[in-house]
Amino acid sequence: MAELRTEEEQLEAIKRWWKENGTSLILGAVIAAAGVFGWKAWQDYQAGQAEAASQRYQQLLTLSGQDALDEAARQQADGLVTTLTEDHGDSLYADLARLLDARLAVQAGDTAAARTALEGLIAESPRPYLQGLARLRLARLQLADDAAEAALSTLDGEIPAPLSAQRADIRGDAHLMLGDREAARDAWREALSLSEASDQPLYGVQLKLDDLGVEETTS
Repeated sequence: MAELRTEEEQLEAIKRWWKENGTSLILGAVIAAAGVFGWKAWQDYQAGQAEAASQRYQQLLTLSGQDALDEAARQQADGLVTTLTEDHGDSLYADLARLLDARLAVQAGDTAAARTALEGLIAESPRPYLQGLARLRLARLQLADDAAEAALSTLDGEIPAPLSAQRADIRGDAHLMLGDREAARDAWREALSLSEASDQPLYGVQLKLDDLGVEETTS
């Protein structure tokens, strides 16, 4: 009988504990399950977004590979760029879309639109290498518009080391446009030195140095 009372007392204790704590346990389990399913749904959503961005970028890449775009194709490209930058703005595809947008604008003779695309990439991308690449392309566009001072200012921005030889090369072009042959020579020599150190050939720089002729002696 003592054992029976003990078992009954244990059962009653369990019932009381469940009455006091059961609801919170159920609620905790529900919340945990919701968290698991919510995280899975979020992962599925992110995967779907990445797939959509990839497909749109591939469409844009295909369009940009054409020799020339008619008006309908250009509008389609513009729409893809807008979708990628607005709906997938934090993705790599959005940054690459801006680079392609700039290239397509140059092909169409719209350098203002190209500059806008590159400036947007510089301002908004979290990827230093692509920002640096955009700076180089923007500087070249500025030189094409006879804006050498603006190009030099653009090149003063952050540019990763792997692109430093190209920056020095463009700096040389800018200095020559401004009539500073000595600064151009120094920049091109730096470009050659950097390209050799990184084992990344930079074609055409030696020809630019040769065109400058024999270096003038200074007193």
